[in-house]
Amino acid sequence: MSEERRTSLHATHVRLGARMVSFAGWGMPVQYSSIKAEHQAVRECAGLFDVSHMGQIQISGRRAIEATEALVTCPVATLAVERARYGLMLNDEGGCIDDVMVTRIAEDALFLCVNASNVEPARAWIESRVGGGVKIEDRSRATSLIAFQGPAAAGVLGRLTSVETPLPKRFRVARCDIAGIRVLASGTGYTGSPGFEIYVVNTDATRLFEAILEEGSGDGVLPAGLGARDTLRLEAALPLYGHELDATTSPFEACLDRFVKPLGSGFIGSAALAEREAEPDPRRLVGFEMTGRGIARADHEIAHEGAIIGRVTSGAPSPTLGKSIGLGYVPRSRSELGQALTILIRGKEVSAVIVETPFR
Repeated sequence: MSEERRTSLHATHVRLGARMVSFAGWGMPVQYSSIKAEHQAVRECAGLFDVSHMGQIQISGRRAIEATEALVTCPVATLAVERARYGLMLNDEGGCIDDVMVTRIAEDALFLCVNASNVEPARAWIESRVGGGVKIEDRSRATSLIAFQGPAAAGVLGRLTSVETPLPKRFRVARCDIAGIRVLASGTGYTGSPGFEIYVVNTDATRLFEAILEEGSGDGVLPAGLGARDTLRLEAALPLYGHELDATTSPFEACLDRFVKPLGSGFIGSAALAEREAEPDPRRLVGFEMTGRGIARADHEIAHEGAIIGRVTSGAPSPTLGKSIGLGYVPRSRSELGQALTILIRGKEVSAVIVETPFR
């Protein structure tokens, strides 16, 4: 068994009293105070996350843009320098190898932020698909990633950043100094609240994390763990690899059509997507709220009129909305808003209804 890895902020998490868990081979904080308090902090002021378990794979060289255009579902050639886009890498069958954030850092260079469990498989797959004129570098081990999310995030960081290098707007990136530390800041996030993701070298990660916490203490900023990160992204109906996405699931099934280029544009998996969409009654990801008493969890079965029609991929009580919500796959013919469902919880059918997402 391989040894559990630690981020550069591990000692800080321990000092702050975090409850640590193993996630994708990493020791990560699941919560510091409570998931509810950390969730509310992100919605009302801001929360600070260590997400250094995520990976960064840089692609550079004279053919970097052309090669990446074929690797991901989102447009790359039209992506300006210092801009970011969300997309997916697909296998030949149209299933999701990973969902990624594509950031262009130069005319001939960009990097993909990949999920922790997929760093090595994603790199191997990329290397197998690109030819000459492309350099692949895995910079994950040298880089820490801090997410600062919530309506107060811009104000707090603004007090730590010089006016000469303003913070990036949404889906833009900028090299700037925060608390005197050189970083790459991105106007992206995974919580449904406004904020930033900040890439920093490992040796500066602790100093940056603690400087943001100290500056934001009067604003109600809290350190936040993976527990709150999961309930926040669920409210925003953002997919989690291994739950809503996997190697058998297409982006169309996951309702991520808007992140897919026209199928004739030649990206890997595009031909298979067209074939899969022609199948009778393909499945679709839906959001639902519980109308009966119960909490849906991943892998609970979904039924309609007594017949099993799908399964839950994620579910939890929503701290913001005060009700239990979930995501799951059902046939397209049963995916319309207002469709009544039942969730099988410990052998009992509990009523639910399909609702609009993001959840409100």
